[in-house]
Amino acid sequence: MPLSSTFSEKSFSDLPGWSEDDHLAAFAAFRRSAFHAPVKPYRTGSLGVDFNAFADAYAEARAVSDPNPSQARSIFERHFMPMLVKADNGVGLVTGFYEPEVEASPVRTERFVVPLLSRPADLIDIDDGNRPAGMDAYLAFGRQTNDDPVEYFDRGAIERGALTGQNLEIAWLAEKVDAFFIHVQGAARLKMTDGRLARVTYAAKSGQRFTGPGRILSELGEIPLEKVTMQSIRAWFKSHPERVDEILWQNRSYIFFREAAVDDAALGPIAAAKVPLTPGRSVAVDRLLHTFGTPFYIDAPALTAFDQKPFRRLMIAQDTGSAITGPARGDLFAGSGDAAGEIAGVVRNAADFYALVPRALFDGARR
Repeated sequence: MPLSSTFSEKSFSDLPGWSEDDHLAAFAAFRRSAFHAPVKPYRTGSLGVDFNAFADAYAEARAVSDPNPSQARSIFERHFMPMLVKADNGVGLVTGFYEPEVEASPVRTERFVVPLLSRPADLIDIDDGNRPAGMDAYLAFGRQTNDDPVEYFDRGAIERGALTGQNLEIAWLAEKVDAFFIHVQGAARLKMTDGRLARVTYAAKSGQRFTGPGRILSELGEIPLEKVTMQSIRAWFKSHPERVDEILWQNRSYIFFREAAVDDAALGPIAAAKVPLTPGRSVAVDRLLHTFGTPFYIDAPALTAFDQKPFRRLMIAQDTGSAITGPARGDLFAGSGDAAGEIAGVVRNAADFYALVPRALFDGARR
């Protein structure tokens, strides 16, 4: 597969702030992908960054367990060539995501009444092999019936009781809005009432398109579009509790979870690339276009929420999301808990994306 013309060759000296970045932090995230790569290869994205071209870089990353900052930088510079990623509309975009941390109960109580559900037995994957005529081509999940699969119950139907009695409840929360934002983020840490720290991560979804409450509230004239953030949406819901269902049920997509361990409190959940996310160094990308494990240097000078200075960091592609579409589009993992949420909730900034393409692939493309 040839390398896409979406990429244009640059040098490391073209990357603003490259020499000041913490390459060691990025290397730690990259090394996690390097150890996963032999277990199950990542799928090569359609832009042509072949997974197999990472072999030498991954091998050295696995072999070097404790590099110093200059060694980490050298590994990236020796194995990769930076290439500017052309944005679809002329400018790249970054947003932020995080792992919420909320109180939860293992059983329903008077206070904890909102469930997080595991995957139902009748929820099946849908593809071109089993999609019945007339079913929306977008749907990747459906409900098994005695006849053909049908569209699965949506958020409103599920919250009104469509799955009651199936013992799918993993944990119970106190607030519906908290549960919704866990659905948006796809994972959460749960401070259980029995003293445990637990985690839920994405298992599946009902399949319908995601409709963000921010867009709905903007179109209704409730929050100006330029002021839509996670914080402003939460504040609106708090002031209008009687309208929560009205707004949230317009997002028909519903997320199902599975339980997971919290092995390292400093890291996030295991995401789509099958490695734990690294706060401030893992980025979600369009997995149809890009190859997981690819380093991206992201220059977003107007973004200062992470450390009060212009965001110029080397990130590793280790997750994806249905709203992350396009070659120069990324979702930055801010970490876990409320402080991370304060950062992630305000990130929406223009950015330049530089993909670090393996030199072996780049050299082959030039010949």
